[in-house]
Amino acid sequence: MPRIDAARLWQSLMDLAQVGATPKGGVCRLALTDQDRQARDLVTRWFHEAGLSVRVDEVGNVFGRRAGTDPQAAAVATGSHIDTQPSGGKFDGNYGVMAGLEVVRTLNDRGIRTRAPIEVAFWMNEEGSRFTPVMMGSGAFTGVFTPDFVRAQRDIDGLSVGDELARIGYRGPVPAGEVPGGMFAAYFEAHIEQGPILEAVGRPIGVVAGALGQQWYDVVVTGQDAHAGPTPMALRHDALLATARMIDRVNRIALDEAPHGRGTVGFAQVIPNSRNVIPGEVRFSVDFRHLSQDGLDRMDAAMREGFAALARDCQCEVVLQQVCKFEPAQFDADCVASVRHAAEALGLPHMDVVSGAGHDAVYVSAIAPTGMIFVPCKDGISHNEIEDAQPEHLAGGADVLLLAMLERAGRVA
Repeated sequence: MPRIDAARLWQSLMDLAQVGATPKGGVCRLALTDQDRQARDLVTRWFHEAGLSVRVDEVGNVFGRRAGTDPQAAAVATGSHIDTQPSGGKFDGNYGVMAGLEVVRTLNDRGIRTRAPIEVAFWMNEEGSRFTPVMMGSGAFTGVFTPDFVRAQRDIDGLSVGDELARIGYRGPVPAGEVPGGMFAAYFEAHIEQGPILEAVGRPIGVVAGALGQQWYDVVVTGQDAHAGPTPMALRHDALLATARMIDRVNRIALDEAPHGRGTVGFAQVIPNSRNVIPGEVRFSVDFRHLSQDGLDRMDAAMREGFAALARDCQCEVVLQQVCKFEPAQFDADCVASVRHAAEALGLPHMDVVSGAGHDAVYVSAIAPTGMIFVPCKDGISHNEIEDAQPEHLAGGADVLLLAMLERAGRVA
């Protein structure tokens, strides 16, 4: 039974983490920055050194292909992303790409041929830290976004995705969604869990059955700026007070949808943000997640009704705009079974899990059979410079990926 080279996988992750390394041991490598270009150049060079033919599509997704023996067969693919949060870690996304590369290297080392081609992808702007929406590259690949829409998006400095792709040399010639031989026969993504469950129960492998749906909102609460001293409490139009109560309402809505409801306010901007001025405007985000679309719909309705009432109570106005939505994903039963079979063959304790985070696999699952593999991360912490994972867990997940891909691609030698 083939196994990957655990030391080589770890070293690849550590080498990639040097690009955009932060003083606290994390990584800051936002999409389409110079640091992203350096990382792309490094990974693309590794693809070439592993004998992969490389193509770049019009929105900056990069694919490396190892030929199969059947020129008509659709590829079995894997991958993730190499962009990070501003204070990101070494493993989020990067592990999935390096695990895929390690699968190819292992097949090369052992002289193993597959009937179907093997592809390794890294998707553009999965994190959405610099440009929104999130999962931009895989969204364009799967038809959720048009390439023109993607290239038109701008960062806080007004720089567009299209111009930045051209600047760093990754606006490729291949149309988004075009795959030699037709769409993937299967797609697998290995990832750290980004949560505490696997570590808590002592299981090194999570067999991911699906992912929570997500709905994101931008909210603007408008009151009236006023002096903090002369303005009586009863006559205030305090936008921050209304916002504080709305944030509490978001939390209550999610608790009412336990165990699969999630509600988060992660961004807030207070205007004018002066200690002796009653805030006249607050802008904040809402992130709702649920395992069912019905649950998301209930959360949306409860938020709209609750926010309107709270705004009236505080003599303010509120405006909501939904800026991101994708429905809950159920992964392909056969791909999920391939992951489970691989873990069993390797003797690795495993459990079925549902992803609370969004991944490129969620979009890909709409057009190709898809499965995911989770491995534990220390204390469940991710999107943080102290994000960490044990080398043996990372190796185990890559071994599962190798066997699952071989099962679907067909070993011929």
